Amino acid sequence: MKSIGWLATGLLSAMVVAGGASAQPADQFYKGKTLTILSGHSAGGAYSAYARLLERHMGKHIPGNPTTVLKFMEGATGLTLANWLYNVGPKDGLSFGIFHERIGLEPLVSPQGANFDGRKFTWIGSAAKQTSVCFTRPESKVKSVADARNLAIPVGASAAAGSDSVMPRMMNAMLGTKFQIILGYGGNDISLAVERGEVEGRCGFGWASLKTTRPDWAEQRKINLIAQFSYKPHPELKDVPLMMDLVTKEDDKRALQLIFATQEMGRPFAAPPGVPADRVTALRKAFLETLKDPAFMAEAKKLDLEIEPITGEEITELLVDLYNTPKELVERVNSFRTGASEKSIKN
Repeated sequence: MKSIGWLATGLLSAMVVAGGASAQPADQFYKGKTLTILSGHSAGGAYSAYARLLERHMGKHIPGNPTTVLKFMEGATGLTLANWLYNVGPKDGLSFGIFHERIGLEPLVSPQGANFDGRKFTWIGSAAKQTSVCFTRPESKVKSVADARNLAIPVGASAAAGSDSVMPRMMNAMLGTKFQIILGYGGNDISLAVERGEVEGRCGFGWASLKTTRPDWAEQRKINLIAQFSYKPHPELKDVPLMMDLVTKEDDKRALQLIFATQEMGRPFAAPPGVPADRVTALRKAFLETLKDPAFMAEAKKLDLEIEPITGEEITELLVDLYNTPKELVERVNSFRTGASEKSIKN
């Protein structure tokens, strides 16, 4: 009985200590600590550029002014990081990261390998919305969607479930284009393959990413922009056809609405579920303050990074709504993500 008593006392003491830690004010908790911001993408890509920029400016906006560091956990367009954050990452508010905007929806539309519930992440916020484009190299005979219906050309892609695979599959199925999807390239390698003529283009690459990684292609229009993927035209791409306007069938429009919905949270940052509420509040507030910081904005402009924030609460609401999508529509979208709608070629 004495042993049981001592055990009970020990457990009670541990609970009190744990409760005190979680109740510790955010400014006291973060003081002297190190906050880790992670990127699930390559160091040279646009997602990592947002993470790097945030890491340089966010610490001063968090109560207690913690030190900030940037780390990389690249893999599967951020799926590796998402799984780690959800299942392994500490829930103390000292780590969060950025991954592809579609990842939060993966358990619904492409569940293989997605070991999490996108609605339950602690969403910190998104730095910008996303518009993707389909482009070909200047020498390509395909300079428009009409050309792509008549001529079969190879386009580079990273993985079967990547946007640069999904978007050309959709165009083939909905618009009758003849893109041949060449899988297996690393993200930055596709641009090199386009330059060398190994492939003739890429469909489903973020416009902001293009401006960051190949600014001359974007600014000087050294490529043929044949389509853009979003709810509405990007202000800089008013002369580029919007796929939503090119489809005529209602089922196609509904599928596109689901696929493009997550682009509203185009550069999302998330922490593990279960972070103490006061720290969530502190991180979300600091995130939005950082994105208004004149020094941050000046550097973002210099790097040509678009800033159009949405809140963590808005991301959560969006995902809760999307998870209620009818099953038959989810299955159709999933066919584009898994490659079931079309055979692809491995590089």
